[in-house]
Amino acid sequence: MNKLTIRDIDVSGKRVLVRADFNVPLDEASGAITDDSRIRATLPTIKYLIKRKARIILCSHLGRPGGRVVEKLRLAPVAERLSELLGRRVEVAPHCSLGPEVDEEVEKLKGGDVLLLENLRFQPEEVENAPAFAQALARLADIYVNDAFGASHRAHASIVGVANYLPAVAGLLLEKEIKVLEGILANPAHPFAELAGGAKASDKIALLENTLDKVDSILIGGGMAATFLKAKSYEVGSSLVEDDRLDVAAKLMRDAAERGVRLLLPVDVVITDKASAEARVVPVGKIPPDWKIADIGPQTISDFSEELQRCKTVFWNGPMGIYEIPKFAQGTQAMAGLLAGLKATTVVGGGSTAEAVAAMKLADKMTFVSTGGGASLRFLGGEKLPGVEVLLERKG
Repeated sequence: MNKLTIRDIDVSGKRVLVRADFNVPLDEASGAITDDSRIRATLPTIKYLIKRKARIILCSHLGRPGGRVVEKLRLAPVAERLSELLGRRVEVAPHCSLGPEVDEEVEKLKGGDVLLLENLRFQPEEVENAPAFAQALARLADIYVNDAFGASHRAHASIVGVANYLPAVAGLLLEKEIKVLEGILANPAHPFAELAGGAKASDKIALLENTLDKVDSILIGGGMAATFLKAKSYEVGSSLVEDDRLDVAAKLMRDAAERGVRLLLPVDVVITDKASAEARVVPVGKIPPDWKIADIGPQTISDFSEELQRCKTVFWNGPMGIYEIPKFAQGTQAMAGLLAGLKATTVVGGGSTAEAVAAMKLADKMTFVSTGGGASLRFLGGEKLPGVEVLLERKG
């Protein structure tokens, strides 16, 4: 990575504004954090700064409050969990709209203290990347650190705007994310497979196209498989199909064949209907009109498993079915279990895939679990991430 990190600058005693990604999943009823992986992932950066007596001002978004205060999306649970993990009190500023109250909280910070600003997206200026809001954030600190890889594909005030007013460097998590993903692109061990799932083909097309000359096989499951199956003239019932991506899917399959890349689609699927929510396994050629694909079937699990067992590198993004519902989770669970046992480099591409792996308590069995679903897809798809581009370059 050709960007400066917190290791490259003097942070001792400085006020350091750290953009973290604490967009953690919450229990709908209790509001409790159900997976603290994103909080844990930022601990190395925070501890590095604490050790050097920096005065640390953390900021993050949580959910999509739409530029207004939403009580259930306050960051108090994050501060509480972070306090437990660090073994020291993390205070929450009364808001992120800045002003005298926040200034006072920052002024009180001593070396090694940690303050968390309230949810950035309570302010519409955050998503708008309003210069005045970015300037107000920058005024709190001497140095800006981006450790929010999962939000670095967003051109928001706390990601891009603030870097116009402060020396801007990468945190240790962002550095690690970039290095792992760059390694997959530059020098993967072969055979190299991509396992792609999730609802929409459009989310993964750029990734598949950009890495077609690097992989040995592509395995497609989840809802996105319907678009590829229809592109091969299969009837897919009431499954979601992106009709404007059919030609692109067909071309990708032709290009894969021409390059000798094995592209595996489901041969059987678990389907369901709206009326009964029944689960039924059928071959892909026999999906009834009012039924939709909800998971990959047992033969497909077997085929995918056989292909992955021969691989030395696997990148996985997107569940194989509606994994939140147990009867449609078998494909996702089978892939997670298989990857956890492989003697290979296994990288999970964040988002719902990371949540599924964490729920199965298999995250520590993977080589790396990214904190950024959309960001990792865009990076591997060949796009430049705005939040990375604005950081200071490493010279020489």
